[in-house]
Amino acid sequence: MRLRDRVTFPRFAAFTTGLTLTLVMLGVYTAATGSGLACSAQWPLCDNGLLPQTIPSFIEWFHRLVAMITGWFILGTAVWAWRRDAGERLTATLAVALLPLQISIGAVTVTLSGLFPDGYSPPTQGAHLVVALTIFSLLVWTALSARETDTPSLGQIERALHVALGALIVSILASRVFKPTPYGPGGQAIFYGASLVAVAALIAATRWLATSAVPQLRPVTAGALALLFVGMLLGRDLVYYTPTVRILNAAAFLLAGVGVVAVLALARRTRTGRSGSASVRTR
Repeated sequence: MRLRDRVTFPRFAAFTTGLTLTLVMLGVYTAATGSGLACSAQWPLCDNGLLPQTIPSFIEWFHRLVAMITGWFILGTAVWAWRRDAGERLTATLAVALLPLQISIGAVTVTLSGLFPDGYSPPTQGAHLVVALTIFSLLVWTALSARETDTPSLGQIERALHVALGALIVSILASRVFKPTPYGPGGQAIFYGASLVAVAALIAATRWLATSAVPQLRPVTAGALALLFVGMLLGRDLVYYTPTVRILNAAAFLLAGVGVVAVLALARRTRTGRSGSASVRTR
């Protein structure tokens, strides 16, 4: 099989989504190490040139390189989507439309040659993360739209919820809520990587529940998704991390986990009940 035949739109969209997840992890690591200011507060240049001169500068430079590549992949996804269904076009186009905003916030974050002295601050980094999460969510929806051919089964929904629950546990263990784990640059990258996997799985479950036997459970998974977003934002030091904030953060994760477990249990019971009824009718 030729490479051209292997590169289908669903695979391309999924790869772009995965690349975006990697970019977010790299961005978090870059910010946590303080490397965002390592290029002499310059953007798009670095250390008065195109190439970095120090290790921190290289981290920031590499982050920009991956961001540029990811941006082209997102643009390619949108262009390809316009040859397909309207649903895929909308979400992919919205992701591209947000790219200039994300690039602008990123430039302000590294102070853009010193023009914005307070650019490297929690509010700016928080805005950078919010836009990144929005782009990622739009790409997840695009990838899901590209792959769907039949109505997803309850078994598929359960698998998505299992992934969400597992990723949520990892993100909690790597978060600031769980004190025994150091919340250093590597830990923060793991936290956001696992959280984004949970986000993707919850988006899939919420989407698939709409056409399932239990569509009334969608608000629960959507609520868990919103709580997870809150936990991710608190992890970016948007507020001073007092004991009260830690409790609120833990409560958000706990409620999200309870919601996922509840939907998983109800979906499994519904599937088991339908299987039992079908076997009785065939006797």
